[in-house]
Amino acid sequence: MFGILKRAGKVYTVPIPNLKTDTLIPIIREKAVPDSIVYADGFRSYDVLDVSEFKHQRVDHDKELVGHSGNHINGIENFWNQAKRVLRKYNGVPKQNFHLFVRECEFRFNYGSPKQHLQILKGWLKQEGILYK
Repeated sequence: MFGILKRAGKVYTVPIPNLKTDTLIPIIREKAVPDSIVYADGFRSYDVLDVSEFKHQRVDHDKELVGHSGNHINGIENFWNQAKRVLRKYNGVPKQNFHLFVRECEFRFNYGSPKQHLQILKGWLKQEGILYK
């Protein structure tokens, strides 16, 4: 799974076959506009961002949690930690359904409290013409 978090925005996750540059860059291009600042860790697949249409800022976690200019990737790391905590409860998830469990974590992260989740789900049911009381 690969995830992107827009600052003060929503997380987006997608299942990927590998962590190669050719896999990751199209996803980043789909979700970020040119000239955006893209913060990433030191993973080598992100090296191409240095010469791309994005402004690439690295955060080297081996040296510091927050970059020297205050840059960080704590938001996306917070999401993955929350997702791991939720998924741990299941004591294993079938591989073919793993992406669905992560997408549920994405929904919960993006849409606030359980009360808000319920309102959104009721709205979706209403849109589909399914009565819910």
